[in-house]
Amino acid sequence: MNSAASDALVLDTAAQDLLFREAHTAHAFTDEPVSDEQVQAIYDLVKYAPTGLNAQPLRIVLVRSPEGRERLLPHMNDGNRAKTAAAPLVAILAADHEFHEHLPTQFPVVPNAKDFFTERPGREAAARFQASLQAAYFLLGIRAAGLAAGPMGGYNGAAIDKEFFGDGEHSVLMVVNIGKPGENASYPRGPRLSYDEVVTTV
Repeated sequence: MNSAASDALVLDTAAQDLLFREAHTAHAFTDEPVSDEQVQAIYDLVKYAPTGLNAQPLRIVLVRSPEGRERLLPHMNDGNRAKTAAAPLVAILAADHEFHEHLPTQFPVVPNAKDFFTERPGREAAARFQASLQAAYFLLGIRAAGLAAGPMGGYNGAAIDKEFFGDGEHSVLMVVNIGKPGENASYPRGPRLSYDEVVTTV
């Protein structure tokens, strides 16, 4: 850890470690349940994170019941099916293409924010982009709650859209397993690019 860089942050070192340095994607979990209260606390925290025009297109389906798992599991890739079946909680994160209907009629800078999203192709792209931002914040919120997340992209998105939404107005972004990490829950930390490899100044 670069101590000078760490000291330059307002967030204390323990919180930095919880959210980033010591956190891992989890592939196995304990049997400890994840409560609705925990999920609500996570959402109530991350809903304040920034998006364009304060758009809120993220929609979350919590898959808890055996019946819900039976509906989801056939649409997961083989490598993700068993861990999705065993996770304490599974969340489907999707973008609502009709998110603009929830935008305020008056926005501080824009007279009518809905006018930006009258064209459907652009609106769907905006929904996915803004909801992806929200999904990333949601993953950090899971870590802030002392839990681990296992976000996955191995699934049949069209089938999940039809099974859990069915209106043609939502598109799944990821499926996330959530819980307390179990034994050997994570792979070894992979390498990360350095600051100098990523950042240029002009």
